[in-house]
Amino acid sequence: MTFAEMPYQRPDLDALKAEYNAITARLRAAGSYADARAAFLDKEELEKHIQTQATLASIRHSIDTRDAFYNEEKKFWNAAAPEIQTCGDAFTAAMLESPYRADFAAEYGDLMFTNAEIARKAFSPEIVPEMQQENDLAQEYEKLLASAQIPFEGGVYTLSQLSPYKTCADDARRLEAWKAEGRWFKQNQPKMDEIYDKLVHLRDAMGKKLGYEGYTTLGYYRMQRNCYTKADIEKFRAAVVKYLVPVADRIRRAQAERLGVAYPLSYADEALMFRSGNPRPVGTADDILATGKKFYDELSPETSEFFRTMLDGKLLDVLSTPGKEDGGYCTSLPDYNVPFIFANFNGTQGDVEVVTHEAGHAFAAWMNRDRVPMEYTWPTMEACECHSMSMEFFAWPWAEDFFGADAAKFRYSHLASALTFIPYGTAVDHFQHIAYEKPDLTPAQRHAEWKRLLGIYMPWLRLDGEIPFYGDGESWQQKHHIYSSPFYYIDYCLAQTVSLEFWAMIQKDPKDAWAHYMAYTRQGGTRVFTELLKNAGLESPFEEDCLRTVCQAASTWLDNFDLTGIR
Repeated sequence: MTFAEMPYQRPDLDALKAEYNAITARLRAAGSYADARAAFLDKEELEKHIQTQATLASIRHSIDTRDAFYNEEKKFWNAAAPEIQTCGDAFTAAMLESPYRADFAAEYGDLMFTNAEIARKAFSPEIVPEMQQENDLAQEYEKLLASAQIPFEGGVYTLSQLSPYKTCADDARRLEAWKAEGRWFKQNQPKMDEIYDKLVHLRDAMGKKLGYEGYTTLGYYRMQRNCYTKADIEKFRAAVVKYLVPVADRIRRAQAERLGVAYPLSYADEALMFRSGNPRPVGTADDILATGKKFYDELSPETSEFFRTMLDGKLLDVLSTPGKEDGGYCTSLPDYNVPFIFANFNGTQGDVEVVTHEAGHAFAAWMNRDRVPMEYTWPTMEACECHSMSMEFFAWPWAEDFFGADAAKFRYSHLASALTFIPYGTAVDHFQHIAYEKPDLTPAQRHAEWKRLLGIYMPWLRLDGEIPFYGDGESWQQKHHIYSSPFYYIDYCLAQTVSLEFWAMIQKDPKDAWAHYMAYTRQGGTRVFTELLKNAGLESPFEEDCLRTVCQAASTWLDNFDLTGIR
C-alpha cells in the first residue's frame, strides 16, 4: 500500500476514550499475568491505530497547510490528543500499580516503567486545556511560516524556495535574498512575538500547576530525560565554549579569508563556504533519490531493503511546493510498520542531507518496527538524532555520485558545518533555559538575550543591522523547535558529537564503523541514551574528553584538507 492509499478517518473521540478506559479496567481487574498482558497488548494495538490516524492527518496537513479538510483535522487532533493522553495516563498508573509489574519487566524490560514514571510527572488532566491551547499556538506559528510569500527579483517564493538564492555565489544577489527574507520575518515579527509570549506563559503556568518552579522541570520530563540532568547540559555547554567555539571561529576566519570578505562575517557571507559557490547536488529530485537508492543498496542488505520499501510505498514527500510547511522530519505509521519522510528539496546541499539524515531516522525505525512495547521503536530524541547525523557521514564514499565535481567541497563543508553547528544549537538551548527561567521577559528583552548569546557562541557573526531581522540579532524566531518543541535542540548537539565519533571511526575502518552503528541502532529504544552508547562501544558526549577529542580530530582533518583548485 502506498502512502496515498492509506485511509484516514477521524475517530469517534468518545468511543475511542471508552475503549481505552475499558482496557484500563481490564488491566486493573486482571486475575493473572496472562490477563494483564492481554490488556496491555490490546492497548498497544489501539495506540498504534490512534497514532497512525493522527500522523496521517498531520503529514497531509504539513504537505499543504491550505487544505481545508486536513486543517480541520489538525485542529481536531490538537484538542483530542490531550484528552486521549488523559486515558493513557490512567493506563500508565494502572501499569505502575499492577501486581504483575515484575512479570512485565521480566518480559519487556524495566525501562518502560522508568519512562512511565517520568510520563506521569509530565502530565495531569488538570493541564489539558493549556495543552490544547499550546497545540493551537504551535500550529499557528507553523502556518505563518508556511504562508510566507517573499518577493524577490520579480518572483514570489516560500522560505524553502528562497534558500538556494541565500547561498548564491554572487555577493550582491545573495545579500538581497537574505534581506528579502529578513524583511518578511521583520514584518511578521509582532505576530511571532505574540505567539511565543503566549507559549512561554502557557508552559510556565502548566509547570506551576504540576507543582514545579515553572516550565523547565516539566520540559525535561516532557523530553523524557531519563539518564542526565540540567547540570549535565550545563557542563556540556561549558565544554562547547571551551573546546568548540575556538575551533568553529578558526573555520569561519578561514572562510572569510577564502571569500575575501571582512571578519566578522555577515549572515549572507557565513552562508557561502566557497567563493565559487557551495556544493550542489547533481540532477533533479528524482536523480537524488535514485542515488540514495544506490547508496543504500551498496551500504548493507538491511539498508537496501529499507530504502526500496520507502520508494515503493511512496513514503517520501520531498518537493518544495506552495503551502507546504518548511523544514523536514521523519515519523512513522505503526499500523503499516513503515516510516515516512517529509522534506523540502530546493537544489542545495541540504537535499542530500535529507536523503541521509531523515532516512537515518527512518532506517532506525524500520529496524525496530516490531518492538513491543511500541515505545521501544524509538529511543529518546538525542539518541534518535545519532542515527540521522551519523548516517550523513556514512554517505561520504558516495559523495561523487551525489555531488559530482563538487564532492570535495561537500566533504569539507559538511564536516565544517558539523563543527560550527554545535555552538549554534547550544545557543538555542541556552536561550530556551533563559526564556523559561524568566517568563516575564518582554519580546525586546528576549531578543537582547539572544544577541548576547550569539556573542558567546557565535562570535564570528556581524550584527550591524545590515540585514533586517538577522543583522539585528533576532534570528532565533526562525527556528521551529523553539516554538514547537522546547528543550529539543540540545539533542542535535549531543548527537552531532556522537556522529563525529562515527566520522573518526569511518576514516580508520568504514566496515568497523558500520558494525558499531548497527550495534547502536539494533537496540532501538530498549536502553537509555548513555547505555545505548556504551553497548555500542561509543563515548558519552557528557564526558569532556569526548568533545575535546572529536574537535581535535576533525579540525586537524580540515586543516590538512587539500583545497587546491577549489576557491
